Amino acid sequence: MNIREIREMFPILHQEVNGNPLVYLDSAATSQKPVQVIEAVDRYYREYNSNVHRGVHTLGTRATDGYEGAREKVRKFINAKSIEEIIFTRGTTTALNTVAASYGRANLSQGDEIVISYMEHHSNIIPWQQVAKATGATLKYLPLQEDGSISLEDVRATVTSNTKIVSIMHVSNVLGVINPIKEITKIAHENGAIMVVDGAQSAPHVKIDVQDLDCDFFAFSGHKMCGPTGIGALYGKKSLLEKMEPIEFGGEMIDFVGLYESTWKELPWKFEGGTPIIAGAIGLGAAIDFLQEVGLENIEAHEHKLAAYAMEKMSTIEGMTIYGPRDSSQRAGVVTFNLNDVHPHDVATVLDADGIAVRAGHHCAQPLMKWLNVSATARASFYLYNTEDEIDKLVSGLIKTKEYFSDVF
Repeated sequence: MNIREIREMFPILHQEVNGNPLVYLDSAATSQKPVQVIEAVDRYYREYNSNVHRGVHTLGTRATDGYEGAREKVRKFINAKSIEEIIFTRGTTTALNTVAASYGRANLSQGDEIVISYMEHHSNIIPWQQVAKATGATLKYLPLQEDGSISLEDVRATVTSNTKIVSIMHVSNVLGVINPIKEITKIAHENGAIMVVDGAQSAPHVKIDVQDLDCDFFAFSGHKMCGPTGIGALYGKKSLLEKMEPIEFGGEMIDFVGLYESTWKELPWKFEGGTPIIAGAIGLGAAIDFLQEVGLENIEAHEHKLAAYAMEKMSTIEGMTIYGPRDSSQRAGVVTFNLNDVHPHDVATVLDADGIAVRAGHHCAQPLMKWLNVSATARASFYLYNTEDEIDKLVSGLIKTKEYFSDVF
């Protein structure tokens, strides 16, 4: 990877914030977009903006080809068997809600169990809370080890013959933990449960093979992987999707509409009611082209290197607490931390004055914050365009922050 060349492809990085060069360390919240993605979306609106599927005119055909071509790119990107298993959504949240509302409510009843973990994003907690309330099922939580990781022994002890759904994030957006999804999936299947994977933090950074993982559903978002906002995908095994009912009804997803009864299109279109996110899908396809050209293996190695470097440098700061596994090979490019008694929002504000963008708050993971016994944390997250020099600036900014608040108090 030539980081200099890669950074040249991201226009937003070449600016000053508060009189300083931008240091963007918030890619776990949303990634920046390369010029190839920006141009692909712009080209759609400039040259062939049209609705898809039903039109027979030239623009409609080009738009349909672009939209469905993006679906095939997603299929190859995660190695699904067919495009019938790829549903475009607004993102990970919509994808997980679709599984919960369509599959969960139809297949669970009192006495059944749903198993998730304390580290889950709210998008992988609240939908299952609602399913449990609606069906009488029991929501159970996998315990975490001291470093925030999940042990397979705990999975075996928690998942039982009553468990019908296991839903776990592939990579923690707070702890950086990389969960053993393939092994957890095997345990779920041995107990007759299906496996749902929140891939929001893994799909942008590591090579995904849903057939090898053997998961039943896999959800991810485009905006975290150099694509546009408002677009994502849900992978589901065809045998499950065929039995599921759509949760949105209207145009695009119908086959025949009568006065009192209607029938649905075949997969995947029965889950895509209304005018789809055409420009977003085309932009996501361009993002996939870009990431594959760079190489997911290269991106993963680069981020492991940055995480190790950041943890080494940040650990030298007195009063620094870093959350998650200490072994950088067991975590993604995320370093979540607290600095003495300085509130994370204050840390982020001082860093922002130097043009350094980090995230502060509960990161949509309030149960995990409670488990960590904190109200909030600060988080630096890295991607393919970040450098060790930027981490040096982060460390300098943190030292400056510590000194500033030491003088204040």
